[in-house]
Amino acid sequence: MEVSQIRNKDKVTYIIKGKIDANMEPVLAQALQLEGVNDLTFDFKEVDYIFSAGLRVLLKAQKQMNATGGKMTIINANDTIKKMLQIVGFDNIMIVK
Repeated sequence: MEVSQIRNKDKVTYIIKGKIDANMEPVLAQALQLEGVNDLTFDFKEVDYIFSAGLRVLLKAQKQMNATGGKMTIINANDTIKKMLQIVGFDNIMIVK
């Protein structure tokens, strides 16, 4: 898994490539620098799998955005990942496009 970011003031986009599995969860968690972020986006265009540990990272990030009044969006997720996010109810607490 690779993580890169594009930051513009209080807006940050994390571009993730590869599988977000249990081994990569700490890498993703460490890469997230959310201080001062009000608009958080995850670009999943090149993510083909996300394990429950990755879902925990997303949930933690969403909670941080909620605490500061920010918003979080997941974009370019494939149909399988979108379906999983719907099944676990994440589409009710975060924006999934």
